[in-house]
Amino acid sequence: MSQQLPEVPAGLPSSLLERRPDILAAEQALAAANAQIGVARAAYFPQISISGFLGGQSTQLSSLFSGPHSAWNFVPQVTQPIFAAGRLGSTVRLARAQRESALSQYEKTIQTAFAEVSNALIAHQHVRESRLQQEKLVVALESRTRLAYARYRGGVDTQLDALDADRDLFQAQIGLSELRLNELLSVVQLYKALGGGWQS
Repeated sequence: MSQQLPEVPAGLPSSLLERRPDILAAEQALAAANAQIGVARAAYFPQISISGFLGGQSTQLSSLFSGPHSAWNFVPQVTQPIFAAGRLGSTVRLARAQRESALSQYEKTIQTAFAEVSNALIAHQHVRESRLQQEKLVVALESRTRLAYARYRGGVDTQLDALDADRDLFQAQIGLSELRLNELLSVVQLYKALGGGWQS
């Protein structure tokens, strides 16, 4: 008579939410913010070769702390003046603040995902219960319609009573069709909230 509606299995793991696009994007933003801290910290270190020929100390490394230009000035292409430490420190603090912001956004995204799954499960359960009740109503009205036509054929009731029973049954069947559609839509919403259904 009707198609089988999908059943939501019990015991779905929360790890299914890890594949949601919004969670993946927030996770990547957090990873990028962590990398920016590393980049900002690396700016404190001069970009030189520390080992020289045959694994010994390089000329760049040996000149770093010796001679009259020991204030991070050793070759034209590598200049790290001491007074830039304030700017570099600010860069590290900014990178840390951006990381905290990304972490906060990641946590908010996870909370939103769990809320959406919870809402989708609740909506699915409500519409499923309504559909089951409507199915019982349709069965009862089918019996009523059969009885009304039997009574009409037996001369006990009028044709109007049989037609009223038909109308009530038809309206209940339309309501059941709408509830089936709403249940399917609730499954779609649950799929979306889970980031792609319940298969891993």
